Amino acid sequence: MTLDTRKLGQQGLAVSALGLGCMGMSQSYGPADEVESIATIHRAIELGCTFLDTAEVYGPFLNEALLGRALRGRRDQVVLATKFGFRFENGKQAGTDRDSRPETIRAAVEGSLRRLGTDHIDLLYQHRVDPAVPMEEVAGMVGDLVRAGKVRFFGLSEVGVANIRRAHAVHPVSAVQSEYSLWERNLEADVLPVLRELGIGLVPFSPLGRGFLTGAVVRAEDYPEGDFRRGDPRYQGANYDANVAAARSVHEIAEALQAKPGQVALAWLLQKGEDLVPIPGTKRRTYMEENLAAADLRLDATQVARLDAALAPGKVAGPRYNAKVMATVDR
Repeated sequence: MTLDTRKLGQQGLAVSALGLGCMGMSQSYGPADEVESIATIHRAIELGCTFLDTAEVYGPFLNEALLGRALRGRRDQVVLATKFGFRFENGKQAGTDRDSRPETIRAAVEGSLRRLGTDHIDLLYQHRVDPAVPMEEVAGMVGDLVRAGKVRFFGLSEVGVANIRRAHAVHPVSAVQSEYSLWERNLEADVLPVLRELGIGLVPFSPLGRGFLTGAVVRAEDYPEGDFRRGDPRYQGANYDANVAAARSVHEIAEALQAKPGQVALAWLLQKGEDLVPIPGTKRRTYMEENLAAADLRLDATQVARLDAALAPGKVAGPRYNAKVMATVDR
């Protein structure tokens, strides 16, 4: 397995070509297993996957604390990304309410530094745009934190073109994190061209379609209580049937290459440009090693074209979130 380094943005942020999304270690995809999660993080570092992604809202707060424990004695071996931007009440997330007031950002960063056990955050994202706070104020506050040495690079998540431009004009944006995969190609028409115009990297989350592209899926109602996929419209009813059919090409190409379907999905992303760094999430060493092996898989032009057509925008059935969550996506 060969894991190269890629650069996000033009400000000098170098990361492993694949990262590790850590959200599922604390929530959303079944019960937590801290021992296995920490072992997964340690194994990822051994294999050269050193770009780790978390957020204060994961848990909330539990995921950052988990990474803090996992990285004792290893902090200098990784590039650590976290996020701010949701509102909390009594230690719990206040629905989809957002809060990116400058004083809240400053307090959020202090909390993240404490939980992560570090004196700096390598990449700090605004998790979702706060319509009540001008983007210029957000970028200005993060710029202050960069100058103070508490943050190294600035990122945005699920952000539209106008706010990308507004933020970048105040403080350089190194990376935008958004859902992007064979399963979800909403960035291709407008966001991706602007990122390339401005020299901003893209960090695709859910690059395996929340597991759908791996083939190890069942209908929404067959997942246990607490699993995010129970409420995912794409796993429900007729959408599920249509999406199983749309994903068939992934499985057929994987079989021909003697690879896993998830590896084909990741290889497709990696070949979309050196400015893309996917962060597949898992809490198990076996799946993490399987994901990293995608870095050594090459698709030929015919295979890429077949995947592009089979899962073209409009071919996947159902919205990627319910209406309430979709309302937080800045498009």
